[in-house]
Amino acid sequence: MGDLTSAADEPHAVIGGEDDALRAAGVVKWFDVTRGFGFVVADDPAVGDVLIHFSVLQALGRRSLPEGARIEAMIVRRDRGFQAREITAVDLSTAAPEPPRPKPSGDRVDPVALIEAAGPFEPMQVKWFNRLKGYGFLVRERDGADVFVHMETLRRAGMMAVEPDQPMRARVVEGRKGPLAVAVEGDE
Repeated sequence: MGDLTSAADEPHAVIGGEDDALRAAGVVKWFDVTRGFGFVVADDPAVGDVLIHFSVLQALGRRSLPEGARIEAMIVRRDRGFQAREITAVDLSTAAPEPPRPKPSGDRVDPVALIEAAGPFEPMQVKWFNRLKGYGFLVRERDGADVFVHMETLRRAGMMAVEPDQPMRARVVEGRKGPLAVAVEGDE
C-alpha cells in the first residue's frame, strides 16, 4: 500500500496546514463505534498511530472499521499527532471476523399471546412510567405488588400517556420475572 509520501513525493514532510496532506497506509488497531473514533497503525513507523474519526468514514457509507482492516488515507498532522482527513481505500480481507451477535434470549414476551391466561381486570394505580424507556410499573391495589407494564400494552388500550398515582384496571399474568400487565383500561 505504499510508504508515506506527500504530493511532492517528500517522505516525512513537516505538515503545517490543512492542504499539506500525506498519503499513508496501515492496519486498524481498534475502533470504538460508541465513542466515534479509533486508531490505525501506519506502515511507516515514523508516522505511528493515526486517529480515525467516524466523520471521515461517512463518505464510504461506514460508521466504523473492524480491527485488522487495511486502509489508505490522506493524513494531516494535528497538535496531538496524525489524523486521517480522508480514507481513500479500505481492504476488509485482513479484518478480524465480527463476533457473532447474541441470539435473542427469549426474555421478550408477547403480552397479547398471554391474554387468555390472564386473570380478570383488577384495580391498579400507576407507580411510575418512563416513555423514553417504554415501560413502567403499576401497583396492584389488593396486595401492593409491583406489576410491569410495557408501552405497547398501554398503546393497545389507547393510552398515550399515564401519570403517577393515576388509577386504572389491568389484567395480569405471572411472568418469568414477576407480575405482567397484558391488558389495561381506564378506571371507570
